[in-house]
Amino acid sequence: MSDAAAYKGEYQGEKAVWLKSGSYEAAILPEIGGNLIAFRDTANGYNFLHEPAADEMESFKARPIIHGIPVLFPPNRFEDGKFPWNGKTYTFPVNEEKTGNHLHGFVHSETWDVEEFGQTREESFVTVALKVDEQHAVYKFLPHLFTIKLKYTLSSAGLSQHILIRNDGADVMPCLFAFHTAVNAPFAPGSSAADYRVKLTIGSRWEMSERMLPTGEFLPLTAEEEQLKGEGVYPFFTELDNHYTAVPQNGRNRMELTDTKLGRTLVYDVGTSYKQWMIWNNFATEGFFCPEPQINLVNAPNVDLPADEIGLFSLAPGEIWEETGRLYLK
Repeated sequence: MSDAAAYKGEYQGEKAVWLKSGSYEAAILPEIGGNLIAFRDTANGYNFLHEPAADEMESFKARPIIHGIPVLFPPNRFEDGKFPWNGKTYTFPVNEEKTGNHLHGFVHSETWDVEEFGQTREESFVTVALKVDEQHAVYKFLPHLFTIKLKYTLSSAGLSQHILIRNDGADVMPCLFAFHTAVNAPFAPGSSAADYRVKLTIGSRWEMSERMLPTGEFLPLTAEEEQLKGEGVYPFFTELDNHYTAVPQNGRNRMELTDTKLGRTLVYDVGTSYKQWMIWNNFATEGFFCPEPQINLVNAPNVDLPADEIGLFSLAPGEIWEETGRLYLK
C-alpha cells in the first residue's frame, strides 16, 4: 500500500494540487504562477516555506513574490524596463517606481496548466506548464514562442524540482530565470530565528548602484559574508538585498539552513546552471528570507561583460534549457 498521494484540492480557497509522501506534504497553485506554496514535515510540525496567512491571501495574489517558490522569467531588475536582445530592444513595464526599473518578469502571476499528477509506490508528482504563443499575455513583452514546464516530486528524499524551458519558435530567444524561494527561519515550532545559521555557495558580491543595478565591479566580502559561505551565519545579521556570483562547493550549488537547537539542516540544492545567488531577508526581519538561485546577473542584457560570465543564456529554435533542484532535510 502506497503512502504517496497526489490530488486536486484547495489552499486557502485557491485551486491547488496536493502531494503527500510519508510525513511530507506539499501544495502547488497552478493559477497563481505555478507557485509551490507549501512544503511541510507534518510529523515534526516543520513548515519550510513562507506561506501566506489567511488574511494575507489577497495581498499575496496581488504580488505573489515573497511566499512559497515563485517563478521569475525573466528575473530581477532591468534598467528603465529596456531589454536589448538580438538587435531589438524589448520594452517592459516600469513596475518599481523608486528605481525606475522593471522587476521580476511576467510568469509569476499567470495561470499555468496542470499537465499531469499522480503517484507511484514511493512518490507523488505534479507537472505544470506555461505555453506562450502569439495570443498569450506574456507575448507582447517577450515576443517568442516557448514553453516552461515545472515538475515537483515528493518522496522520502524530500522535494525534487525540475524546470524545463523550450524554444518553440523560429528565432533565438533569451533564457533568464530564477526562483524567488522564500524559506522560513525558524521552520520548526519551539525554535527561534536566533537558533538558525545559513550557509550559501557564494563567491563575490556585486556592487550595486542606487538603482539596485550592478556596476560591473565587486565589493569585498564582510566577515559575516565570509561566514555565509563558510561555517554559516545568523540569517538576519544585517539587511540583505545582495547579489553574488555562485561558486559551487564540493560539486554542488546550494543553501544549507541549520537549526542549531535541533541539529537539523534544510538543504536547498539548486544545480550548477545557476550562475548567481540573490539573497533578500525582508529588511532583516526575523521569520523568513529568500535565497534565490538565478541564472543571470541583474540587468544582464544591459551589462557589457561576457555572456557566459553573467548567465545571459540563449535558446536557439527547438533548444531546451533544464535544471533540477531539491529541498531536503538532513
